[in-house]
Amino acid sequence: MAPTILHLRSETKHLEHRSALTPTTAAELIKAGYVVNVERSPERIFEDGEFEKIGATLVPEGSWEESPKDHIIIGLKELEEKEFPLKHVHVQFAHCYKQQAGWESVLARFPRGGGTLLDLEFLVDDRGRRVAAFGFHAGFAGAALAVETWAWQLNHTEPFPGVSSYPNEDALIADVKAALETGAKKAGRMPQVIVIGALGRCGSGAVAALRKAGVPEENIIKWDMAETAVGGPFKEIAESDIFVNCIYLTSKIPNFVNLESLQTPDRKLTVVCDVSADTTSPFTPVPIYTVATTFDNPTVPVDGLKIGPPLSVISIDHLPSLLPREASEAFSHDLLPSLLELNDRHNSPVWSRAEKLFNDKVATLPPSAPEK
Repeated sequence: MAPTILHLRSETKHLEHRSALTPTTAAELIKAGYVVNVERSPERIFEDGEFEKIGATLVPEGSWEESPKDHIIIGLKELEEKEFPLKHVHVQFAHCYKQQAGWESVLARFPRGGGTLLDLEFLVDDRGRRVAAFGFHAGFAGAALAVETWAWQLNHTEPFPGVSSYPNEDALIADVKAALETGAKKAGRMPQVIVIGALGRCGSGAVAALRKAGVPEENIIKWDMAETAVGGPFKEIAESDIFVNCIYLTSKIPNFVNLESLQTPDRKLTVVCDVSADTTSPFTPVPIYTVATTFDNPTVPVDGLKIGPPLSVISIDHLPSLLPREASEAFSHDLLPSLLELNDRHNSPVWSRAEKLFNDKVATLPPSAPEK
């Protein structure tokens, strides 16, 4: 039987340095009999030579489009918005299953070309838990940027400046510690931070970053399902300096915060980091902004507030790329057992569930789904 060929595409999203495969996991796949083609990439945190050294075949950037139909295309972030139909099996985050803006156009490209989407966001085990996620590093990076933004806004009137990826966690934490010291000196106190979803992967990462940066334990409010069961909005958010939202939702719940709950004279809140970054999703529990932010422009102001200090939102949908090497290694390690089943994916419960979900979502497309 011919070997299964995996094609790791180069990411096209601006400042996306992570990779679904690393030299370590690619080596394991090759050892198991897979052929691994790796597109050359100017952005990926791993050098092309690191993949070549372990036996992967380097191919030109963007060559996945013309590769044979039986090659499985591996990526992370969504594809560029183009019109041509998709003929391959794609393993990636597509951001089109929760009615995000333009979801029909994204999804319709697959059935038009006979392709299949196996969305990493919905790749789950028998208990419904995601087999691999960037949640920890998303929360870690989000909380780190939130602290830096809090300190920046105390000392500047212009928006928090652009950021770029760090070579490692220690370098990031060093910058956050310095910012925290500056902010605390200006405010005369340490910030109070509320993390909602604190028991999950994302929330655990946020809490870890706050602790490593030096935020006192008593200043970290850790909420999860028990604390939010009564339904929001919650005054405790407005009473905190920073709110880090780490909740992953697939259905609507009462909002954690809204503009009305923020219109209070004693509001301390000046920074929200919405790690979930479902900016256009109808399920968001943080409906106070409509613009996704980027590493170049990390924050967006909340409009419509008539009282209290300015409030900024961080809503970067690839936060883990702030720590691309560590985030990629952790994610790919967790994904590897499932990747090793791709050569027989129709007999794999994990991949079968993902394909069924794809087919179910395609069935909801309107008769003439829009093309971009």
